[in-house]
Amino acid sequence: MKTVGVIGSGISSLSAAAIVAKAGYKVNVFEKNEQLGGRMRQFTESGFTFDMGPSWYWMPDVFEKFFNNFNYTTSDLYHLVTLDPGFQVIYKNSESIKIPYSWDKLLDLFESIETGAADNLKKFMSGAEYKYMVGINNLVYKPGLSLRELITPETIKGFFKLQLFSSFSHHVRKYFKDERLISLMEFPILFLGAMPKDTPALYSLMNYSGLKQGTFYPMGGFKKVIDGVVKIATENGVEFFPSEPVTSINYDDNLIKIQTEKRHLKVDGLIAGADYNHVETKLLPTQFRNYKNEYWESRTFAPSCLLFYLGVNKKINNLEHHNLFFDEDFDMHSNEIYTDPKWPSKPLFYVCCPSKTDSSVAPEGKENLFILMPIAAGLEDSGEARFEYFEKLMQRLEKFTQTDIRNNIEFQKSYCVSDFEKDYNSYKGNAYGLANILAQTANLKPKIKNKHINNFYYTGQLTVPGPGVPPAIISGQVAANELIKKFRAQL
Repeated sequence: MKTVGVIGSGISSLSAAAIVAKAGYKVNVFEKNEQLGGRMRQFTESGFTFDMGPSWYWMPDVFEKFFNNFNYTTSDLYHLVTLDPGFQVIYKNSESIKIPYSWDKLLDLFESIETGAADNLKKFMSGAEYKYMVGINNLVYKPGLSLRELITPETIKGFFKLQLFSSFSHHVRKYFKDERLISLMEFPILFLGAMPKDTPALYSLMNYSGLKQGTFYPMGGFKKVIDGVVKIATENGVEFFPSEPVTSINYDDNLIKIQTEKRHLKVDGLIAGADYNHVETKLLPTQFRNYKNEYWESRTFAPSCLLFYLGVNKKINNLEHHNLFFDEDFDMHSNEIYTDPKWPSKPLFYVCCPSKTDSSVAPEGKENLFILMPIAAGLEDSGEARFEYFEKLMQRLEKFTQTDIRNNIEFQKSYCVSDFEKDYNSYKGNAYGLANILAQTANLKPKIKNKHINNFYYTGQLTVPGPGVPPAIISGQVAANELIKKFRAQL
């Protein structure tokens, strides 16, 4: 039996490990942290349970399709609820718009804001749905190793409808004029880590998922998804080695040699789900690297984040499960992330309050808050900056909620650039991988296959198809299937 090593236990690594093990190979997963799950880890403190990273459950069909590979459905593994409203957006003067789950109610909402916007939303969403069906059900499952992968009957027929070379920002403004609707339509691009003007209109497929399919939540938190994949992987024979980081990789006599702090072993195949740059620059000898340091320096990275986890000893008014504070200038904040990287002047931010939906994540009568402020990757991370921005964000949050939050905090933890670097070996402390600009889309991303070592593949947010939980699940499947094909071709 061939043995496969997997570096890291984020969702892409776990997805890959489960697929490879199901194909009949022995799989060992090595994780540097004590807990499995990568950015989807969870911690509990003072009776509060916090998801450390992802909090938006979109593209439910991607999760379902993955679990169906193992004769499971999502409902076999966790309880998924529909959020209604899916989220709310807060604008200047504490005006808010709540996004209903019902499509008809959403159309009514758009029409109430701008005459003709309901019909325009139907037209916009028709194109977005087409892109979703072609992109998510076809293109994103390609390994990005050849341009021929992108030439299919669907892409040839609908090349212009995919709008690979059109600006997302320009595309949105063809349909809507009201700035509130424009910012609402552009916000999903924040998940892709680029400014809307630099993002292909192809990614309106995100609007289809967020506005038409809806927003969901796994009761108990996102770790329930990790637990489900770990369960499946274990049932297929995967072995896990937490608190055991890989310290080096070498290649000799057609065998990949892995060294950890506890053992040396030889494997027939390797899938690296740890940070791509870290694997290349810290684990591999120079002659086996795909890219030089200059390559990584030239990439456009998605943001990092300043995060706050708060346990509050009272209920908080006016918050939904997901809350987007767009009460400051979107373009200014974006420029301070991408064009002129600096700590933002007047940042936008996001507040997740899962205790509005899930009573298990906070003691009775109390509230669980996860606050996220996007910042440029690579910024100097200091305690002073964290304190300064905590105060700025809390002033705006308290004003909107009309609640004294700061004097009622039972638990508080911050997380920023240096923590992403320490916990995930994340290049420049980035949180979301590479920005999905045209020059870094599909086949133009870092390659999934190592050019110099047989049977060595990469997975995760720095390779195809890109950042986000559903793309990471797909990335693991793509890497696993490529390795399996390689093994079978070598028989």
